Amino acid sequence: MASRANRSMLKEFLGSIATISGDLSNITAPPFILATNSTVEIPQYWADHPYLFAAPASEADPEKRVLLVLKWFLGSLRNQQYAGRNEEDGVKKPLNTFLGELFLGSWQDPELGETKLVSEQVSHHPPVTACYLWNDKHGIRAEGFTQQEITFSGSVSIKQKGYAVLHIDRYDEDYLIPVPNVKVKGIISGVPYPELQGDYSIVSSNGYISHIKFQGKLFFGSGQKNGFEARPFHTNHPNETLYTFEGAWNGTSIITDTRISTQLETFDVMALKSLPLSVPNLSEQDPWESRKAWGDVIAALHRSDMKGTTDAKSVIEEGQRHMRKDEEARGEKWRRVFFSERGP
Repeated sequence: MASRANRSMLKEFLGSIATISGDLSNITAPPFILATNSTVEIPQYWADHPYLFAAPASEADPEKRVLLVLKWFLGSLRNQQYAGRNEEDGVKKPLNTFLGELFLGSWQDPELGETKLVSEQVSHHPPVTACYLWNDKHGIRAEGFTQQEITFSGSVSIKQKGYAVLHIDRYDEDYLIPVPNVKVKGIISGVPYPELQGDYSIVSSNGYISHIKFQGKLFFGSGQKNGFEARPFHTNHPNETLYTFEGAWNGTSIITDTRISTQLETFDVMALKSLPLSVPNLSEQDPWESRKAWGDVIAALHRSDMKGTTDAKSVIEEGQRHMRKDEEARGEKWRRVFFSERGP
């Protein structure tokens, strides 16, 4: 729970942003609601269960591959929203990623092989993060981007623009992966939590589509907290639902084969096997790599040193402002390291 002093400061902060109409993505938040990582690290949670990420590449049945892709997508959501923290701690605002910030990591496993991640902040206004995940041994990769637009009206709404494309080499198959919108509730109580919102589809080049509906607990108490329903079908038979996938995206859900009315599996995201993410030691990291660049800020947050956090953040933010002014004076634009812009 938030302390009385922090809660008072939070109410003042919410009162100040309530007067702002428009995107709040780059607004400076009080240190006590900040996470100890930045937005550029969030893509790691697409693959912190590498077995789920690689599983579709080993499945010969296209219908079952669709179900495995859906399990990978749904199994990644909890850690994305909580950034790997305990739910009891609530969600926190990631640090405002600076232009050019990098995050590189990998997961090692004797059977699975190596799964790698490259993530880069490719735009600051608007804030856009691009990422690339791949496992060469299994011939599977995903690349995508996301742009967040944050607004406040009683609760925090995070509109996410972007998508990812998952490709499986063996079957030359692509899956278009959505990035759901989020509403953060429970802020005043001191334990904010995310609710995913909206209807989305995972569309495959093999003709299968999975419709996903997120609908959490409603204002008058109906519905299920963090609830969802997913229904895969083939475009040749759009009215024939193959499976239902119902439950909570941060807990358990039931997979049912609707054609034979049989429950196939209870899917529990809390029981999923995670592998440790390997990142270079700080001494070996480039100054543009996230954990090295934000090192003083992260250390101050761990000490609960609000002044130290603010001072360390200011050094980075002022440095970035000076770089943008220098680039403008020279008539130059920031050059990306790993990603390039595609034309229309």
